[in-house]
Amino acid sequence: MLKKIQKKHISLIAGAGLCAFLAGAMVSAPQIAKSLGQWLKQFNSQPEQLSEANKAASAVLPLVLQSPQERGAKLEALAKGSQSLDQNRARYLLASDLIEQKQAKAALSQLEGLETEYSLLAPYVLLKQAQAQDILGEEGKASDLRHKVLQLYPKEPAAVKAMYLIGQPEYQDKAIAQFPSHPLTWEIIRKRLAENPNQPQLQLILAKYAYDQPGAIAVLDRLLFDPTLKPDDWEIIATGYWNNNDFTKAAAAYAKARPTALNLYRTARGLQLSGKLDKASTIYKQLVSALPDAKETGMALLRLAEIVKPLDAVPYLNQVISKFPEQASAALLAKIKIVEAQNDQSAANEALKLLITKYANSQEVAQYRWKVAQNKAKAGDYKEACLWAQPIMINNPDSILAPRAGFWVGKWTTKLGKIEEAKKTYEYVLSQFPYSYYAWRGAAILGLNVGNFNTLRQMTPSVVPLVRSLPTAGSDTFKELYLLGQDRDAWLQWQTEFQNKTQPTLAQQFTEGLVRLSRGENLIGIDKISKLQDRETPVDKAQYKSFSKQIIYWQGRYPFPYFKEIAKWSKEHQINPLLVTALIRQESRFEAKVHSSAGAVGLMQVLPSTAKYIAPQAKVDIKKFDLENPNDNIMLGTLYLEHTHEQYGNNSLLAIASYNAGPGNVAKWLQTLPKEDPDEFVEAIPFDETKNYVRQVFGNYWNYLRLYNPEMSRLVAK
Repeated sequence: MLKKIQKKHISLIAGAGLCAFLAGAMVSAPQIAKSLGQWLKQFNSQPEQLSEANKAASAVLPLVLQSPQERGAKLEALAKGSQSLDQNRARYLLASDLIEQKQAKAALSQLEGLETEYSLLAPYVLLKQAQAQDILGEEGKASDLRHKVLQLYPKEPAAVKAMYLIGQPEYQDKAIAQFPSHPLTWEIIRKRLAENPNQPQLQLILAKYAYDQPGAIAVLDRLLFDPTLKPDDWEIIATGYWNNNDFTKAAAAYAKARPTALNLYRTARGLQLSGKLDKASTIYKQLVSALPDAKETGMALLRLAEIVKPLDAVPYLNQVISKFPEQASAALLAKIKIVEAQNDQSAANEALKLLITKYANSQEVAQYRWKVAQNKAKAGDYKEACLWAQPIMINNPDSILAPRAGFWVGKWTTKLGKIEEAKKTYEYVLSQFPYSYYAWRGAAILGLNVGNFNTLRQMTPSVVPLVRSLPTAGSDTFKELYLLGQDRDAWLQWQTEFQNKTQPTLAQQFTEGLVRLSRGENLIGIDKISKLQDRETPVDKAQYKSFSKQIIYWQGRYPFPYFKEIAKWSKEHQINPLLVTALIRQESRFEAKVHSSAGAVGLMQVLPSTAKYIAPQAKVDIKKFDLENPNDNIMLGTLYLEHTHEQYGNNSLLAIASYNAGPGNVAKWLQTLPKEDPDEFVEAIPFDETKNYVRQVFGNYWNYLRLYNPEMSRLVAK
């Protein structure tokens, strides 16, 4: 807020996050739940006890997101019931709470014999018993229980926890040999490296399995000077750098790996991103020559066209057009720009005809059509604008431009006096692109109770209770731990199972996102779930198309952390709580300790200067507030959002624009931009960051409304 318009570079400060309020099944969308079950069967043969239906019927699982104090009496009652899965869950969850409260004897009474009745979590029951015995000072009994885990469940990930806690070197060696992807194995390795850093094989385990953990770059850096490394080792190191976006070091490491198409491409791409264009060009050409049919070769030719002079690029682009259909549309669009700049209209028309006729479904055609449509509309030729934009909705439904084009076809059709046709267009956008900002704008124009720029602040939509979704990948043991909110054990179990991090299936990537959210790593979790839409293979695209119709996907993409704090301070400052949630998602992705390059801090990215300015209005002592504290940050952020709304007569469009660009810029825009139509005002905002920010915040708001408000969920489901 009140910060310079600049690209944010967000640095994450490590720290334990609170458990996210994660996605769950919606009781108001039975059809979605039914199709979800069908989709899940593609990935897992779920035992009956872990089905979505039984999850929804559980009396225990809805208690997971309550505090131990809130759920204690309810769990005690359920634990006294007849033997069942729910009773086992109640006993385990209650015992876990009691252990956290150091009530070991009471915990042991709940855990007694549970390992035989609750086989799904049997080794974890024994580990809980050992933990309780430790609290009581019974170290021998605790050790016996952990050895029992090793005896009965030596191949289960829970065994590593027993090995780690026993602490004997021979057991640590077993953990390293048998469970290299287990986080406690990483801890064993780190301790050994602290004592003796010269152990490259241990460092390589961390490079392969823990490259996405804190301290990974330091491990990779230490390996760079080892003369004994083999090509496969260099590939592990290079992939670690690549996935940490250190492309310069990645390129150097890939150059020492096996010369596969992917490794050669990444070597060249890393050099290109590092500004070493001549070296990058040499490697790209090497790839084209050595592996002319590899899929990476098509991308290499496109990259070569970026490096060389425009006229020299055309032969490379022609090779892509003739040989690599997946990249041909991008090559054609690049060629059109080059030949148009050379005033070769004949070549441009020929390339354009080929692009539109043969690659009508490509993103490049959507971009071209939208550019022409916008120019036609600016010239007042709304009929031609519609003709250019309408095919985007049908031919390019996966394009980000499809809902935008559809919405503006509705606006332009209205200008042509075709009111009924415009209404049908808005309905089409709402039904086919329900996740889009433009679906919300269409719904508002259609008169649905979704809020408008001038009415949104005062709305207080109800929100359905949240229940965790059944993960789409992983073992039944992991899923049970996750559903019970045993987030650390669930993470340890999942990390051990999830070994193909660099090439996950769609189901695995979604599950990884859920696990990250459960650990409070909200930025990473949302990013992983959101990037499912970028999957490239035909199988992945088909699976994503099916999965994107499921509510659990969208609730994972739009989670609800800090719900209580948001509800409290939104009510205090009379701001729609879903608008506050939407703004937080955009500003910080719910990362409480985020700092921007402009100095903004925390969930709502409050500048210290803004906090100092706004605090007196709430009669609070700013010296007692911590902007990294979620409650303090949301209190001050909603107070400032209340201030911006009052500044602009409760117009949320202007309030949100001001939150990003500052009141000075908004004042200028009110003097120069069209004010009669708010949609035209948004399109005319001269700062791309603020224009996108406005659309993203209100798009977030709409998604939270349609996903978590029962009335809107039912309406959109129709």
